[in-house]
Amino acid sequence: MHHRTVKGTSVSPGLAIGPVHVVLARPEKVPEWSVSQVGLAPELQRLAEAVQAADADLERRQIQIRSEVGEKDAEIFAVHRTVLQDPRALKEVESTIVEQRVNAEKAVMGLIERFEKTMGRLEGNYNRSYAADFSDPWYCVLDALLRRDRQAIVSSGEKVILAAAELTPQVVTYLERDRILGVIAEVGGRFSHGAVLGRSLGVPCVVGLPNLLARLEQGLLVAVDGSQGTVQFRPEKKDIDDFLDRRAKVEERRAALKEFAAEPAVTPDGQALTVRVNIESVRDLDTFEIEHTDGVGLLRTEFLYLERSQFPSEEEQFRLYRRVLERMNGKPVLIRTLDIGGDKPLPYFTTPKETNPALGWRGIRISLEWRDLLQVQLRALLRASVHGNLRILLPMVTSLEEVTMTHEIFDDVRRLLVEQGYEVAMEVPVGIMIEVPSALMMIEKLIDHVDFAAVGTNDLVQYLLAVDRDNSLVSKLYDPQHPAVIQALDRIAQAARRAGKSCSVCGEFAGDPASAVLLLGLGYDSISISPQFLPDVKFAVRMMEFGHAQKYAKQALGASTVNEVHDVLDAIRTDLYDQPLSEDCGALK
Repeated sequence: MHHRTVKGTSVSPGLAIGPVHVVLARPEKVPEWSVSQVGLAPELQRLAEAVQAADADLERRQIQIRSEVGEKDAEIFAVHRTVLQDPRALKEVESTIVEQRVNAEKAVMGLIERFEKTMGRLEGNYNRSYAADFSDPWYCVLDALLRRDRQAIVSSGEKVILAAAELTPQVVTYLERDRILGVIAEVGGRFSHGAVLGRSLGVPCVVGLPNLLARLEQGLLVAVDGSQGTVQFRPEKKDIDDFLDRRAKVEERRAALKEFAAEPAVTPDGQALTVRVNIESVRDLDTFEIEHTDGVGLLRTEFLYLERSQFPSEEEQFRLYRRVLERMNGKPVLIRTLDIGGDKPLPYFTTPKETNPALGWRGIRISLEWRDLLQVQLRALLRASVHGNLRILLPMVTSLEEVTMTHEIFDDVRRLLVEQGYEVAMEVPVGIMIEVPSALMMIEKLIDHVDFAAVGTNDLVQYLLAVDRDNSLVSKLYDPQHPAVIQALDRIAQAARRAGKSCSVCGEFAGDPASAVLLLGLGYDSISISPQFLPDVKFAVRMMEFGHAQKYAKQALGASTVNEVHDVLDAIRTDLYDQPLSEDCGALK
């Protein structure tokens, strides 16, 4: 193989060079053999041990991602562990072994094939997603049975660039984070779970590399440019030297930006942007410097519920909310009420099976029907309100009626707490998430009945474009930079500005420095992002004149295609990064 550079699609920026390790996430051929009567018990034991090993591996990944990124990104592994704990599936595999006298590998593969065939006959993105959620953990069991190549690479301790057929959460967490230099894959959406996880972990990732695995061999030296979306095979000494020099400059820049991350995000002409962080639990507060952020822009409380075997009590919730508020030392903390349903089921709360859960019983809809859940959570939140700067956020709002009903429950809970002698903050602002088209179309009326709004771009883009970002057939159409999304964001910002209400954007879109500048130009006064993006985003704001940001926003609003919006964002990046860092990194004195 001659050394050459191939162009793919960038899904996570960064530079990495090192030996490649090919991840065989799917076996080419599953071995099959007959099992004698006396061999059935040992074979069933092999299956049980493989299931246990797969569960332990999924737990390892869940804990790793929870500690390094947050509960939300770790959720997929919790779902996969729940799948493995389903006794019906295990019983089916055991019955196949006993009745057909076949080995465990063959029985497990049969289960996967039967399920994928059944789900393949059903229409809808959710069914395809559910098929993957079912298959992936059982492929982990198959992997444990086959004892394939992972054991060797794990024991070697070597740092590698992982190569796979598809960028999935399982590939991104194949090894401990400090062992993964980068990830390259044949396919994978820019906004799939695997891509989002890669960005959250800061792992350079490139996808869209056809026939990648056929061109590789274990240990081959490759250089990955996650920013440009390129992969170079067998780089020569000069290539390596140039690459390492570029990487050193990038790391130097990153260190310089981090040094000034505590400086406010204020443009040179005095326009401020509040930059807060998204977190899932108290543990996330240890992943960043408190002084680097203007507060917590989104605390997703459903993960307090997902990590327990039963509903958390009022007292448990109160203690958690109080800890977060006290830790933030007076900075605003936006806590979202329970948002379960859809892709976040609780193992101890049975919800009806739905053809399309994304459009079904979830978010505020469940809270208003099971009001005791909402009342307990509001009691805990209001009791904790005296320990910090609390703001309450309502998810999945689709109508003014939902806002009105929630306000009534809120007032009743507050009145009862005061009557019972509890101390409650005088003012606890209540806002709504704008993440569905109906809320977008009703924004002018909804904003008058709340204290603030927050745009959940991940869901809004999905609903607005009718695209499931984890469906490989359409994931390339999921793009927050679609002109319709920019128009929607502009409408929300204008409505909030006319009403004199604060409006923020949370979700991955806001974590891109160029997108943050665009949001500033559209009129947003606040964004909420993953902690790792704080230094770059705040630097971008400090380097950009507000008038220039408005100019770029006007250009984006005039765009007719996704590529035209991309061109605007590329122009912003050129403005930001084609100039040397000043000694104070653009920080205001």
